[in-house]
Amino acid sequence: MDWKQAWSSTTNTTTAALDSISPVFVPFAGRWDLEADRRNKLRTPEHLKALMATQKEHNAARSTLSTAKSQKLTARAATSNPFAASRRAARVAAKAATRHERDTRAKLKEARVNYPSTLKARAVQAHAVHTVPSAIASALMSTAHVTVWPATTSALLIGANVAGLALGRRKLRVPADESLSLEERQLMERLDPAYWVEHAPDRGLSGTVTTPPVMEPGGIRCEVRLDGTWTVKTLADKADSVRALLGARTALRIRITSASRGGWAVLSLATRSAAAGVSSLWTPDRIPADPLMMSLGLDTETGDEVLIPFDERLLVSGASGTGKSWSFRPLMATAHLRGDLLLIDGKGEEANIWESVCRVAVEADEIAAAIDEAHAEMTRRKHDMKKRGISVWDGRQLTVPIDEGQVVLAAIARDKDRLQRLIELSSLGRSRGVVLWWATQYPLTDGSAPGVHKLIAPNLLTRFSLRVAGTTQAQVALDDCAHYAPHQIPDGREYRGHGYLKGYGPRMLRTWTLDDAGVRALPKSVWSPAQSTAGQTSPAPLRLVKNAAPSGVASNRDKVLGAVQSGSRTAKEVADATGLNKGTVSREIKALTASGTLQRTADGRLLPGQQAA
Repeated sequence: MDWKQAWSSTTNTTTAALDSISPVFVPFAGRWDLEADRRNKLRTPEHLKALMATQKEHNAARSTLSTAKSQKLTARAATSNPFAASRRAARVAAKAATRHERDTRAKLKEARVNYPSTLKARAVQAHAVHTVPSAIASALMSTAHVTVWPATTSALLIGANVAGLALGRRKLRVPADESLSLEERQLMERLDPAYWVEHAPDRGLSGTVTTPPVMEPGGIRCEVRLDGTWTVKTLADKADSVRALLGARTALRIRITSASRGGWAVLSLATRSAAAGVSSLWTPDRIPADPLMMSLGLDTETGDEVLIPFDERLLVSGASGTGKSWSFRPLMATAHLRGDLLLIDGKGEEANIWESVCRVAVEADEIAAAIDEAHAEMTRRKHDMKKRGISVWDGRQLTVPIDEGQVVLAAIARDKDRLQRLIELSSLGRSRGVVLWWATQYPLTDGSAPGVHKLIAPNLLTRFSLRVAGTTQAQVALDDCAHYAPHQIPDGREYRGHGYLKGYGPRMLRTWTLDDAGVRALPKSVWSPAQSTAGQTSPAPLRLVKNAAPSGVASNRDKVLGAVQSGSRTAKEVADATGLNKGTVSREIKALTASGTLQRTADGRLLPGQQAA
């Protein structure tokens, strides 16, 4: 046997056990030391002098009282007449002596409080109360056999007192991890139970005790014991005091949540991210095997992948510059590869990337047509489901993402019939395989320019929020989970794509991202109502390819350019010649003009670039 190894193992085990139970005795030792310090500070020469003077006065009063009582008895023995002058004088003297003795006794008690005995002396006196009788009991009970349990019990009480003080005063040493930053070392030192108990009363946190902190992939974590009237909520309300006690920087995220047992809270400091070592770039490999789920991103505290329902209506909120569009793309790519995608883009920038991949709607007439066609498809599926006797659509899902919601609502605000169709898409479409996803920078349901309609918002059950402007936006973005505080997410490039998922808990998530090249690499599949036929088997799933469009098929841009080269000179003439709608023609003319392929004359006529030159 390797005795050195055995000794080392035993020592480590014992140290770990003592470290785990020491925090339990920290409050006891802390209160003991505070009381001892209070008594020592009161034991001043002035208080001692006052105590000695009061004792002398009290002893004199007791002597006077004793003499008065003796004279009272002598007067009573001398005459049986209770109204005799001698007996009345003795009674008056006895009453005065009694009052004087009572007053001096009260002063003596106060003087003893002002000059108390040391806590060590009081402990010796207290233990003597049970030690002496226990020793006598052991001696008297030891007749035929030696009886030791009374004395043993007394000794155990003394040992428990000493051991409690020793464990409570024991300095826990947090193991030095070379991977810890300077900030993390300082925070873990201040989370040490000894430091916390000593300084917590200064911050109004008396009655809370931490356990030794541990470093996890998402940062520092420790449990906090809540004594007295403390609750998790009251501790969370004291988050600023906790931050001040730890000396933590303002931007550091501090989270206080309930532990797995009552009377305890969990304190988490996000000093690092568990997702830091994982690329945020989305690929089709991220699509889960479960067809009802899709991947949103990673938990920054645990590093776990977070999945959300694929067939559920979704609200994604985020202020400008928070990475909303890039975070939305992987979800749209999943919907595109699994089914059909109809993108309604109120701003138009995203449509520039997705138009070569799926059906897009940008201009007002395109948006109106897209809403009408999606609603008609939903109605058609309803009749088909009734004919087939099914309650849930079993074909391809048609996903309708709307980005930016505020612009789309403004475009159809005066068209009540079309707005009603959009509301019905949000409330009736899910069971029919037509699912609405909504993205907005302005998660508001009231005002002159709401980001989401007040009748649509309640139907969007899955909600993810990046940083938003304020508490009002947070309330709409996460509903009853607004206390996750998405408006407090730091503003910086490193926090783009970071947000909170409703119902998941106040743990920040980092979403996947998809760049322009990744979108263009997706296979082309443009949905139209004519493609939907009832009762057909779902087509084979799409596969990722590099060539975006088959050769030999003219794009919309080629058609517009060909029409101008053939003699069309206005947008109306181009639309008539190509059969494209006015919005698409306008967008393609703008792109060709910007590239110099087409030129506009002073009267607004269109000419090919070479001819204009």
